[in-house]
Amino acid sequence: MYADRYHSTASRPAGAGAALLISGTIILGLYYAGPKIGPGGITTILTGTNIPVVEPKPVDPEPVRQTERRKPVTTPLPYAPDPLVDVRTDRPAVAGTDVIGPVTIDPPGPIGPIGPVNGGGATVEPPRPPVMVGPSVDPRFADALQPPYPPAEIRAGTEGSVTARVLIGTDGRVKAIDIVKSPSAGLAEATRRQALARWRFKPATRDGVPVEGWKTMTLRFQIVE
Repeated sequence: MYADRYHSTASRPAGAGAALLISGTIILGLYYAGPKIGPGGITTILTGTNIPVVEPKPVDPEPVRQTERRKPVTTPLPYAPDPLVDVRTDRPAVAGTDVIGPVTIDPPGPIGPIGPVNGGGATVEPPRPPVMVGPSVDPRFADALQPPYPPAEIRAGTEGSVTARVLIGTDGRVKAIDIVKSPSAGLAEATRRQALARWRFKPATRDGVPVEGWKTMTLRFQIVE
């Protein structure tokens, strides 16, 4: 019994040493068999390339065909111009004289017949001339026509006739005077003052409407003893 216990105790150190030897051998084999790594370690360098992304080209939309609307065809109506009517716009002032009476007016020239216009049946009558009446002396102021005889012209013995052309307004008053003939400046000035201050007339008329008109007046200056 004592022999077996001793024998087993003595064999234990030998087995442990063998195991350590085998382990060391394996580690050395792995060390020399494996790849050698430098002190710097393994460095891996990654390189890349930028690949441009190609965008797809836009597709042009197909043009929309517009349907043209046909305009309705209209037949133009026949044009008929208005008939031409001769209307006189220049209306000179009516002229008269110191003789009270009807005023004579030259009739307009002959107007040919006016036929139908553009095939119509209507005819246009020619315009009738307006009825003109010249200015005349207002009987209520007839005594105020003769101006006072200037004393200087009486002392000088000046006699004669003074002819004056006066413009009569629509109110019957003298608006302007033009001495046509006078034997002296004194008689002419006396006539001018009297006409502008005292003379009154019935104005000229055109179709019954008062208008301005000219009238020639002649006054006689004579010294009575």
